[in-house]
Amino acid sequence: MKLPTHLLTAAFAVPALTATGLAGETLAFTPLSSVRNGEPAELFDASAAEIVKFDAVTKRMFVVNGAADTIDIFDASNPASPALLRSVDLSAWGNPNSVDVNPNAGLNEIAVAVGAPSKDQRGSVVFLTKSGDMQSSLTVGYLPDMLTYNSNGGKLIVANEGEPTDDYSFDPEGSVSIIDNIGRRHIHREVTFSHLKPKDVPGVRITGPEGTTVAQDLEPEFVAIQGLFAYVTCQENNAVAKINIFSRKLEAIFPLGTVNHAELGHALDVSDRDDMIRIANWPVRGMFMPDGIAAYTVDTKVGRQLRRDTYFVTANEGDAREWGDYIDEARVKDLDLDPSAFPLAEALQENENLGRLAAVNTEGDIDGDGDYDQLYSFGTRSFTIFDENGTLVFDSGPMIETYLADNYPDEFNCAHDESGSFDSRSDAKGAEPESVTLGTIRGRTYAFVGLERFSGIMTFDITDPRDVSIAGFALNRGFSVEFDEDNLENFGDAGDLGPEGLDFVPADKSPTGKPLLVVANEVSGTTTIYQISVSAP
Repeated sequence: MKLPTHLLTAAFAVPALTATGLAGETLAFTPLSSVRNGEPAELFDASAAEIVKFDAVTKRMFVVNGAADTIDIFDASNPASPALLRSVDLSAWGNPNSVDVNPNAGLNEIAVAVGAPSKDQRGSVVFLTKSGDMQSSLTVGYLPDMLTYNSNGGKLIVANEGEPTDDYSFDPEGSVSIIDNIGRRHIHREVTFSHLKPKDVPGVRITGPEGTTVAQDLEPEFVAIQGLFAYVTCQENNAVAKINIFSRKLEAIFPLGTVNHAELGHALDVSDRDDMIRIANWPVRGMFMPDGIAAYTVDTKVGRQLRRDTYFVTANEGDAREWGDYIDEARVKDLDLDPSAFPLAEALQENENLGRLAAVNTEGDIDGDGDYDQLYSFGTRSFTIFDENGTLVFDSGPMIETYLADNYPDEFNCAHDESGSFDSRSDAKGAEPESVTLGTIRGRTYAFVGLERFSGIMTFDITDPRDVSIAGFALNRGFSVEFDEDNLENFGDAGDLGPEGLDFVPADKSPTGKPLLVVANEVSGTTTIYQISVSAP
């Protein structure tokens, strides 16, 4: 019997964890259900399930449906059979990008970030009840891309990305909105970067066309809150901004720097034309350029004192800019390499070596003579832990690519929009770690990292940020199902593709009494609920 299009269930096989990088307890993920609002082929690569939030009070899921410009509300009180209750049309404000549930149980409120129809217009935050009824709306910055409440729901922080128009004729300033919830009133204040000059942000990537200001070039993308501070990724700028959400002051902008892929511990596969898995060291520096971010604290006993340290965790996707005639990406084979820095340039630029790797073309001419003395790539194919001052504490290096090579050799670095695409993403950003959320299970802290292209969820035990291990892998994708953009007849059976939004539900807030991970997948348009179980070492 064919399941209705709104409710799908699948349990594709996930191999056992390899011993590499594995220590302590492991997590197993059982997909309880997968839902989509619409016919599969119509939702292909349409962002029909982009961000999801689960509400512990009503046991409802709120899903950003960018294909229909709606918030889809599902009753998930039975996680094995979620039911669509309502789709709330937000097209009057524009295109929804993000949703969050106010954690104050006494407030019946969700917030939605909505980008305006045109990038030269400011966006909105729309407030709804948990039943989907309209409460109010506020005008915020340009292109509000992500929002999140602080722990008590008293403040809502919005990352206003401020992307330029497609032809780069208008480039709005990026900013961060801080909305105070006072009773039933919402008071909006905006933290801007207009006062900053290039000299104020050394090491931060500011690379727009001539005349672009720092504020125009900064593009806040994702927010994590811990205590007094919001940590905001500025992906294209390879930086994280730290903002005091109570004083509404910019504390710092941390330049994240690079990793050297020529060094041990930072190998990667760089070619889609070598017909093999080849994770190796190459003379390239990877810019972190994180998209998703999360934050947590760790208590450490020092003598008789208890010290609490804050860390933020990033998923280092990488992102190029292509607006009109402005493109900051080029293949290595198309760059003029300095013969002193790259004496083996001819061999390196072959397709089966570095030639097809997507490189940053705005950096690397160190001596200003017109050729490239250093190569930079987009993202690091890793997740990273930084301390609250932006100092690197841990980087996963090749752990993700190595795990996929060991366990999925026939699908290594595949694409999310077609089957049979082995190695096709090695010249770009690999499996593409994009999103990250954290959760605590039995006293241990885990990072769940969404791999956008491969379409799995890599899980790490980060209880000790300096001693990180692989803890589990979630996958709900059927690699044997044949499809591509021109052949979508079987697409509905392919499972989850393109995880974008992750939400962890602790056991004490779960309808099943066990922890859950809820995942919104933008390419397949599915939202999947996994139940998590713990195995002893």
